[in-house]
Amino acid sequence: MPAIVTADLRLNTPRNAALPMVMKARSKPLTVRPAAEFGVDLAPRLVIEKISPPAERVAGKTVGSTSELAAYIAAEISQMEAL
Repeated sequence: MPAIVTADLRLNTPRNAALPMVMKARSKPLTVRPAAEFGVDLAPRLVIEKISPPAERVAGKTVGSTSELAAYIAAEISQMEAL
């Protein structure tokens, strides 16, 4: 169905509460109600099946020059192609 959606420039502008309103809200009583009153089940639903550390990473290699780096990369590629 066709629809038209419009938005105002002040759509995301937060409003600041005036100090008298904050003071009134502070003086009002705060009621605490148990979750059972709302019919909410708070039983845990998460089951942890397995916890293991991540696999160890292979240490890097330091090369002295770009030619050594190119030779090392070429050797790694040839090893990968052999597999």
